Amino acid sequence: MAQSWLGQSNRRAFLSGVGAMAAFSLANVAPAESGQEGASRTAGAPGAASRIPDTDEQRISDLVTGNHILFDQGVVDGFGHLSVRSVKDPTHFFMSQSRAPGLVARDDIMEFDADSKPIDQRGRPMYGERFIHGEILRARADVHSVVHSHSSAVIPYTVTGVALRPMIHTAGFIPEHVPTFEIRDVEGEDNGILVHNTVSGAGVAKALGNSPLVLMRGHGMAVVGPSVRHAVYRAIYTQLNAQIQLQAMLIGAGKIIFLNPKEAANVDATNEGGLYSERPRQWDLWVAEAKVSSSGLMEAAKP
Repeated sequence: MAQSWLGQSNRRAFLSGVGAMAAFSLANVAPAESGQEGASRTAGAPGAASRIPDTDEQRISDLVTGNHILFDQGVVDGFGHLSVRSVKDPTHFFMSQSRAPGLVARDDIMEFDADSKPIDQRGRPMYGERFIHGEILRARADVHSVVHSHSSAVIPYTVTGVALRPMIHTAGFIPEHVPTFEIRDVEGEDNGILVHNTVSGAGVAKALGNSPLVLMRGHGMAVVGPSVRHAVYRAIYTQLNAQIQLQAMLIGAGKIIFLNPKEAANVDATNEGGLYSERPRQWDLWVAEAKVSSSGLMEAAKP
């Protein structure tokens, strides 16, 4: 198990890492395009073909699994978090107590109200940035799940003026113009970068608009979806698209062929439409991989 866990750790490091020279080169090859932030091109909420019951317990189950997947895929480390809206009370949402995503268990899950206040805290620590989730869910009725990540592959696009654009078929949901949240616009120059209140959370939601993701300057990203599975899928492939785009810019000196809007919409409907099919191929693989990784982590984390 130790050898397997080491292999997973190396893969996470590869997936999330961006070399210093590559990040430096990013600023010199492909300037961002001007224009309005694009709306989401989504496959929509799970369709009638789904046989998965949409209950709070099912959403919480996906929430726990989604945390493990995001860690295993290198999108989050000890930081970062995932949430899901409640079925019973859509103004409420669920997320873990403050805990490393790879170690989240069912007993860690807490319910929060519309103002991101806990329903039954029981002394458990809370994520300071839960307001990102609460305010996005308040602003977007179509969103049922939010991922916040400090992906090192994505952060360079938040500080260089280089546009993150869709270029691989699994990232067709990325709009042509991805919005960026600047916390200085909300809290001024004397800020702590992190989103620790409803005002800054509302600022993130406003910057997100109708997009499936928003970048956060010097901080990371927030990715949304109509389910945990959609949000997790989008977070993983946003990071992968960012890595591949960087590689393409380094090789092609900025001459890159991106997906056009029709291509992006077509492949997005195909890929995301399968997340709730009878055989959700990619989700099943991620679940299996995360089980191998998390079982070793859980055992190692025991006192």
